[in-house]
Amino acid sequence: MGILKYIKESYEELRANVTWPTWAVGQNLMVVVAVFSIIFSLAIWGVDTGFQKIISLYFNLIGN
Repeated sequence: MGILKYIKESYEELRANVTWPTWAVGQNLMVVVAVFSIIFSLAIWGVDTGFQKIISLYFNLIGN
């Protein structure tokens, strides 16, 4: 019955001891996460596109 005790204690910890952000703070954090995710995905896309062009150039030179 250890798992049930763990779940009960975890729930009590969340209910009694965790300070949840306000709605406004949560919205601001969501915007920060969304902007960071977009910037990071564009950076990954740029690196991927660059590697694709480099590898294509390499294999075109090797094939000729």
